Order: sequence, then structure tokens, then C-alpha cells
Amino acid sequence: MVENITPDETLDCRGLSCPMPILKTKKAIGKMKSGQILEILGTDPGTKNDLPAFAQKTGHEYLGEKEDQGFTRFYIQVK
Repeated sequence: MVENITPDETLDCRGLSCPMPILKTKKAIGKMKSGQILEILGTDPGTKNDLPAFAQKTGHEYLGEKEDQGFTRFYIQVK
């Protein structure tokens, strides 16, 4: 599912721990248009729980995640 996603923006949160990935994601989404896709690069294990919960709470769509070399790519579609 996430293999064919082309993000409109990429946010590099590698090396950051909670709550910074969520705060930076919130700021980045605020600058995006409805329908656009944000890719978040993260290394904090807590982000795997935090980002889906954040998306649900704020009304955006969590599209999924995929593992990369030493980090995870998360995808959220702005609503």
C-alpha cells in the first residue's frame, strides 16, 4: 500500500524523540493543502504509536509506514 506513495513534502525527524516528531509534523501539516501527503522520517520507536493517534485525533488520514535502513517512513494525508 505505501510502496506507491509519492509524498508532496518530506519531514526529517530522524534522531528526534517524543514529542518533537509530533510537534514538527503538526507544524508541517499546517502549511500544507488538503489532499497533500506528508512523509515523516523517524527513528523514535514511540512514533509508531504517536503518529497514527495524532492523525486520528486531528482528522488527517494515516496512510501507513514502511521500514527503511535504520529508520521508518510514515505517511499522512492532510484533510
